[in-house]
Amino acid sequence: MLSSPATLVRLQRITVRPGKRALHDLVTLPDKRPIIAQGPPGRSAVTGHVATVFGCTGFLGRYLVAKLAKAGTQVIIPYRDEDEKRHLKVMGDLGQIVSMEWDIRNEKQIEECVRHSDIVYNLVGRDYETKNFDFRSVNAVGAGRIAGVSAKAGVQRFVHVSHLNASAESPSQFYRAKAEGEALVKQAFPTATIVRPGTLFGYEDKLLQNMPVWPIWWRLNHGETKIRPVHVMDVAQALTNLISMPTLSRTLALPGPSTLSYEYLLELISTLTYNPPSRAPVLPQKVALALAKLAQKVWWPALSPDEVVRRYIDEADTPGDWDVVGVEPDEIESHAITYVRRYRSAVNYVRPIVLPPRPVTQ
Repeated sequence: MLSSPATLVRLQRITVRPGKRALHDLVTLPDKRPIIAQGPPGRSAVTGHVATVFGCTGFLGRYLVAKLAKAGTQVIIPYRDEDEKRHLKVMGDLGQIVSMEWDIRNEKQIEECVRHSDIVYNLVGRDYETKNFDFRSVNAVGAGRIAGVSAKAGVQRFVHVSHLNASAESPSQFYRAKAEGEALVKQAFPTATIVRPGTLFGYEDKLLQNMPVWPIWWRLNHGETKIRPVHVMDVAQALTNLISMPTLSRTLALPGPSTLSYEYLLELISTLTYNPPSRAPVLPQKVALALAKLAQKVWWPALSPDEVVRRYIDEADTPGDWDVVGVEPDEIESHAITYVRRYRSAVNYVRPIVLPPRPVTQ
């Protein structure tokens, strides 16, 4: 039976009409200003939020921008190099990704980047020093400057990403700078949310992508150093979920679900890639430090002396706060083959995935 024209028009209106707004579409900021989401689900929606992501061109930053933009949030992406932010432009709908040039020492540029935002994420960090930026100027002073400018500009929420091992008493300069950065952020923005993730792994990581190439640097301390690797996508999702938690102003620890040694991770990569275990020697710490200092004169991103120190420091045995952000982190074995398969030979490329047994003590 054919429907009448009036019925067809009514059905058409029902089909294209967006769903009714509900309580979950409303977020009330600390200043009582409402943020109302509207439109169909997906990147063409409008969450009502405007977010600035400092450090958007980094490893974690690109995934955070992708998740925010996919939900319909307008994202301000501060950049230093024009070519570094090209891939971020297509992550959101037309007009939702706004790029702005900035410098961490220029407060006026920082203010322009945050003046329209209701939430600011600071993911800026540097785990090696250069002639222009040392650990403290980026991880501590820079973080405090961004938080201070955001507070003066009237930004309602500030999220600062630190590290699980941030400590003022740490032998690592990087970890000490991270701890100082947390203190300066809290001083400038008392209601800031501090996020402490463990070692990140993913497509562009410095863990699974580096271990097959330079196993000698991961065998320091005989590979006994223990870390708590966490998937970068899980941390990005946790940061995204914070946008709907305007009153959360505490420190959140986001470690991986398991504590694993470098020795086990090297064995995991060897098993997955069907490559023989590394026969690289175990370098004494003094020799590794000397080689690292020499490498800094050749190429900055090479292993730095402070990274050698960090190879001997276990990651903090702190309970995770994943339940607060509504995310369940994945084990590294669930994703490792995705990132290390390219290290297989052509003969072994499609062979079955075999995982090594975990040591009983872990």
